[in-house]
Amino acid sequence: MRRSPIWHPFTQHALVPQMTAVASAKDAYLYTEDGRRLIDGIASWWVVTHGHCHPHIARAIGEQAARLDQVIFAGHTHEPAERLARRLIELTPDGLDRVFFSDSGSTSVEVALKMALGYWRHIGESRRRIVALEHGYHGDTIGTMSVGARSVFNAPYEPLLFEVDRVPFPHVGREQATLDALDAACRRTPVAAFIAEPLVLGAGGMLMYAPWVLQEMKRVCERHRALFIADEVMTAWGRTGTVFACEQANVVPDIACYAKGITGGALPLAVTMCREEIFEAHYSPDRRRTFFHSSSYTANPIACAAACANLELWEREPVLERIARIGAHHDRRLEAFREDARFTNVRRTGTIAALELRVADDGYLADAGPKLYAFFGRRGLLLRPLGNTIYILPPYCVTTEDLDAIYDAIAAAGDAVGV
Repeated sequence: MRRSPIWHPFTQHALVPQMTAVASAKDAYLYTEDGRRLIDGIASWWVVTHGHCHPHIARAIGEQAARLDQVIFAGHTHEPAERLARRLIELTPDGLDRVFFSDSGSTSVEVALKMALGYWRHIGESRRRIVALEHGYHGDTIGTMSVGARSVFNAPYEPLLFEVDRVPFPHVGREQATLDALDAACRRTPVAAFIAEPLVLGAGGMLMYAPWVLQEMKRVCERHRALFIADEVMTAWGRTGTVFACEQANVVPDIACYAKGITGGALPLAVTMCREEIFEAHYSPDRRRTFFHSSSYTANPIACAAACANLELWEREPVLERIARIGAHHDRRLEAFREDARFTNVRRTGTIAALELRVADDGYLADAGPKLYAFFGRRGLLLRPLGNTIYILPPYCVTTEDLDAIYDAIAAAGDAVGV
């Protein structure tokens, strides 16, 4: 086979010289060019919700592509974007009244940071400090790397990153330390915004915390007038058991970031939603107060049509019942791992289950990671551990039999990789 010129993301080509060639997909399955079927246990990087190639979404994409494929969004608009924006305002927590379109989770968070800083500048207050939750991951642009955890992910780019205050992750039994640290950071200097992934930190290791902690963090922000940014790029669209994770804490963020599952996983699209007063701070006959952010494909009509079709599925189909079924099956199968000495920190929020394989060198670069990935591939599974952290985050169409196959493979994995 001819050597590919492609440089793949988060891939060390010296160790993975051959990529898995996927020819097609359907429901919870990927079909490779060499005739294998893989159960997509991680929803293809957390984006696929209802299943691959859902006919309703595919039909909406085809119809829109034949009508309007792309148009500049500065000074122009179109029906799919208008329909989607209005539906999002109806669906999200009350108070998120403005919708700004972008293309990915990283850009939606970058937009949120710029909104927050622009807001304070335009209302005449000097607030430039950002506070972030420890172990967070918010993307790979310069701003999002800055508010994310300093790690192997961004070490080469340290000279480009700006400093932020960080508060410790609210581990069970140590939640008050997080709240105290956030309060202290807000007292020390006026804070522009606090950013956190609600309930589950994704790339940081599928770390989970309780809704009451999220609620208390929001209260601290309100007390100090710091804007609260909810990075729901991964946690939205049912992953945590409700459509949005913030629902479980009865929290309305000042700014919220949604991406990944917004189109059901069919096309890239993201939105940053905010309170009306943040928009109003930028609204002026003075063009210097314009919100200077865009991309060429902002609010692409085809992507917006896919997102509208996705939301229609949420209205027409029993999606939350499917999510509850997955969560219940996680609980049944996870119980055995709580008594298995080879594993630790067994946990579950919504459709996300995670546990650690006990190894000497834990963390993202644990030697067990590539071995686990290869082992699961041989078992017909797409599971991509975060080092020694094994997690399951499936599409909502996954069957009980598929989940059992995944759990059976995890049970065999400890011995198979020589732990």
